Amino acid sequence: MEVEIGLGRKARRAYGLDEIALVPAPVAVDPEEVDVSLTIGNLTLSIPVLASAMDAAVDTRVAVEMSRLGGLAVLNLEGLHVRYEDPSPIIERIVSAPKEQAVQVLQEAYREPIKTDLIKERVREVKRVGARLGVAATPAKAMELLPIALEEGADVAVIQSTVTTVRFLSSNKPALPWERLRKAISVPLIVGNCVTYEAAWELMEVGADAVLVGVGPGAACTTRQVVGVGVPQATAIADVAAARDEFYRRTGKYVAVIADGGMRTGADICKAIACGADGVMIGSPIASALEAPGRGYHWGMATPHPGLPRGTRIFVGQVAPLKVLLLGPATKDDGTLNLVGALKNGMGMCGARTIKEMHRCQIVLAPTINTEGKRLQREQGVGQGR
Repeated sequence: MEVEIGLGRKARRAYGLDEIALVPAPVAVDPEEVDVSLTIGNLTLSIPVLASAMDAAVDTRVAVEMSRLGGLAVLNLEGLHVRYEDPSPIIERIVSAPKEQAVQVLQEAYREPIKTDLIKERVREVKRVGARLGVAATPAKAMELLPIALEEGADVAVIQSTVTTVRFLSSNKPALPWERLRKAISVPLIVGNCVTYEAAWELMEVGADAVLVGVGPGAACTTRQVVGVGVPQATAIADVAAARDEFYRRTGKYVAVIADGGMRTGADICKAIACGADGVMIGSPIASALEAPGRGYHWGMATPHPGLPRGTRIFVGQVAPLKVLLLGPATKDDGTLNLVGALKNGMGMCGARTIKEMHRCQIVLAPTINTEGKRLQREQGVGQGR
C-alpha cells in the first residue's frame, strides 16, 4: 500500500527484520528432525549459510572450515588475499589504524594489483583438501577473473556488486555479456545484489541459480547513508521471493533466494527464511570467528573504493570458533551463537520441517518485539538489553 509523501509523490511502506515477528504454529516439529539444507543449482549444502566474500571474514582457512561444517565460504577474487602473497602485515596495518584513518589505509592497501597466480594458488589451497569453495568477482571483473578460479576447481561462481542488474546503460562501458558468461560457467551461478521483483526476475532469466538480496543492511556497509539507496530486508526478501515463485511456476526452475546482510542473530536468520529466503549470506558474524583473518575487525568491501567509499571498518571482536558460531553449543544468551541451532528451533516452533515450509510461516508486524517486557534486561545490560 502506498502513502502520499507530498503532492503527486507516493511511497510504499517497507519493513526491516526488526519490525516483524513469527507466529508459532498449532503443531510444533522436533528441531532435530528439521531439514535446513540449501540447494543451489546442482550443489546441496547441509546448512543454509554462506560466508560473505569479504576479506576480514573469508580466507582459505575459513573456507575449509565452512565446507567441513556444511556451508560455503566465498573468496573475494578482488581482495587482499589475491593481491598479497602474505596479507597478514597488511591486515595488521588496517586493524591497527586509528578510526579516522581507516578508510585511507584501506584505500592504499587495495591499490596493489590483483595477481592471477595468487587466485590459482588460493583455490588450490582449498581444493587440495577436498573442500568446497565459492569465488566472487564484480560484474566489471567477472569475465576476466572467474574463469581463472573455475579452471582450478572452484565449486560456485558469484557475480556481486552493491546493485547488479542485467541491463546496464553506459556510453563507454560495456554491459556484461550474460549469455556468453552463462555458457562459459558450468558450476552454480549466484548473482546479486538486488532488492526488487523486476531486477531479480531478469537475473533469473539470464541463468542465475541463486540471487543475493540486500542493498545496504550489512553491519559494515554505509551505502544507505552515502547514496540513500536500499530497501529494508524483510520487504526486499519477500519481493524477490515472489519473483522466484512466479519464475518457478512459469519455467520449472527453482532459483534460490539468499538474504545477504543485516543478520546477526538466529532470530534474524529465522525471520529472513520466513520472509522467503532459502539461505543466508553473513559477513560480520563470520568475521567474529576465531579463525577469521580480520583479527576481530570487519570492513565493507566498498570501503576502499577510490572515489566514493560506501563502507566502514567496525570492531566485531573474536567471539568463538566458527563451529560454535554456527552449530554451538552456545555459551551466550543473546542469539549470536549456534545460529543453525536457533534456525532449527525457530522452524520447529513454526511447524516447519523444511525451508520451503518455513516460507509459509505466519508473520506479524511487531515493532516492540525486541523491547516488550525487557525493562530489567535493558537496565542490567543482559540478554536483549545488551
